[in-house]
Amino acid sequence: MSPKPSLRALSRAAVLALILTATGSLAAPASAQTPLERGRYLMNSIVACGNCHTPIGPQGPVAGRELAGRLMADEPPFTAYAGNITPDPETGIGRWTDDQIVAAIREGRRPDGSIIGPPMPIELYRDMADEDVRAIVAYLRAVPAVRNAVPRSVYRIPLPPSYGPPVGRVTAPAPAQRVAYGAYLAGPLGHCTECHSARLPNGTPDFGNGLGAGGMQFNGPWGVSHAANLTPTGLSRWSDDQVKAMITQGVRPDGSRMLPPMAYGFYRNISAGDLDAIVAYLRSLPPK
Repeated sequence: MSPKPSLRALSRAAVLALILTATGSLAAPASAQTPLERGRYLMNSIVACGNCHTPIGPQGPVAGRELAGRLMADEPPFTAYAGNITPDPETGIGRWTDDQIVAAIREGRRPDGSIIGPPMPIELYRDMADEDVRAIVAYLRAVPAVRNAVPRSVYRIPLPPSYGPPVGRVTAPAPAQRVAYGAYLAGPLGHCTECHSARLPNGTPDFGNGLGAGGMQFNGPWGVSHAANLTPTGLSRWSDDQVKAMITQGVRPDGSRMLPPMAYGFYRNISAGDLDAIVAYLRSLPPK
């Protein structure tokens, strides 16, 4: 058996490859990924569109139906369906251009001009970086087309005529800016702050005084769950590793399991570096 080479003898590239192989969970930097690779990572981790858009059966996501759409919520304000966002040309988004898909995600506007309502968190998606939204489009183009006609959502509340002016160029904070990048992951990408912020009297999230304070109620087959307080008031007794386990596994430090609709099946794929950034951001929030 030949002796193992020393690190001194390895090239920089080989050392980096060895480190990444040893750590396993670390994702490559976004700049080193193709748009499809970045889109696959985002969609199967922090962005987790499948948590709403993929049909769910008794055993979890229905095989062969990824992103084919389903009933999301039937509440007094609305009966909301998550649309079919596969490339099917008849019942999905196969006939939409890339720019039209981007406008639907970041501006809440379909190609026919109609407005997409809640629970799609358009206010947060408006700040999704160009590279990331284009990466998501690349992934949507690559998933298998599924023919599945999904009804339009019915709203018993008024929808805005728009969510704001057309979105211009948006860039993401550098991952090295850990707190800022964590805010980007927990806001525009993961929309954690959509559910985990206190509500204003009109029912919309209070991204000012109530940012991260929790309290939103969810009714489902599991019963009733409430979005937790993610500010240091709520997380101060947990270590960073315990917070990460709650995000990725849905398990509290005492072993009890947390309830839906958190996308634990997706969040378990969040890279170690991104988890560090999210926790750093949560630790930076004003206590509430």
